[in-house]
Amino acid sequence: MRFKDYIIQTDLPDSLGGKQCVINTINPHSYCVAEEDSDFKRALTTSDLLLPDGVGIVWAVRLMYGIKIKKVAGYDLHLHLLELLNQGRGKVFYLGSKDETLDKIRIRLEKEYPNIEFHSYSPPFKPTLEEQDNVHIRKTIAEVEPDVLFVGMTAPKQEKWVLQNKDLIDVNIICSIGAVFDFYAGTIKRPSKLWIDMGLEWLPRLLIEPKRLWKRTFISSPKFVMHLINSRYSASS
Repeated sequence: MRFKDYIIQTDLPDSLGGKQCVINTINPHSYCVAEEDSDFKRALTTSDLLLPDGVGIVWAVRLMYGIKIKKVAGYDLHLHLLELLNQGRGKVFYLGSKDETLDKIRIRLEKEYPNIEFHSYSPPFKPTLEEQDNVHIRKTIAEVEPDVLFVGMTAPKQEKWVLQNKDLIDVNIICSIGAVFDFYAGTIKRPSKLWIDMGLEWLPRLLIEPKRLWKRTFISSPKFVMHLINSRYSASS
């Protein structure tokens, strides 16, 4: 389903083999950011799979095309790929976050998915990684030869990093999943299933992290709604 320049899909990979697959997610905030950041937009529009991680995107597809789709959160994608990795005794590499968070992920993985071989790296915390940083990261990943690479360096930095480096990395599946690192590690609690099922997962997250999330709620969401209205009007005229 094409929403302007973005092709939204909901089918998750059923295997880890084949050609490289870059998977990203989109929500109303990332859509608005991408419309003003050409590199970020290119990262999203060139995704092999772009998932609707936001009820706003689900509603937009229904409004524009009359098609009902389900939200596919980065967390759901993460668990789906872990299941595939566990079945095939695969290797996973987590790139991003702090060493303490990565260690908590490792401990949980060992309990829940004992057949997965875990690897990770915490990159330097800076707005843009330098080429020497990227060379070291790519070398570290190459030494492991993982089946799946999870990148969690916050959007849009993570998506743009994948766009810049994907052709230099031999990995079957690459996913930018941001906050999932903290959710799975337990360093940040994900809202309960009740909030998720109501399509209001954003509300408790906003209350917990207002300083970080206020912009996407009070600026990006209205901009996204206005874009939908304009797009709908243009399509009908």
